[in-house]
Amino acid sequence: MSAHNKDLLKGYLRKRHSVTKLVIHLVFTTKYRRKLFDGYMIKQLRESFESACEKLECQLLEMDGEKDHVHLLVTYPPKLAISVMVNNLKSTSSRRLRMLNTHLTAQSKAGLMWSRSYFACSAGGATIETLKDYVNSQSTPD
Repeated sequence: MSAHNKDLLKGYLRKRHSVTKLVIHLVFTTKYRRKLFDGYMIKQLRESFESACEKLECQLLEMDGEKDHVHLLVTYPPKLAISVMVNNLKSTSSRRLRMLNTHLTAQSKAGLMWSRSYFACSAGGATIETLKDYVNSQSTPD
């Protein structure tokens, strides 16, 4: 492979029969939108998400949050279902945060930190309109 082609594929996941770059924007909210997090807890969450991503063969590109929710930008392999990734990220982070911050268990009877719902949106480098124009510009054979 030439050096030019390697530069073009930088950041892509290359496997035997595929080349992918799947990026997702996730938002998790706290149960009942309780304002639980401070800056130190956001840092703990980031470490927990990075650890979980490593085990799932994902990469946490960005992560930040506010008192009642967090935003994550994650690259993931095509074999991993988004629902599995979300479940793993939430359960791992909840367990770690409750272990490091004992006051959190008093916030809810069941000890639940995250709402069951989540937001997920694919995040690519090009807009849908750009992709539509590119596909339409292909020369159809006669």
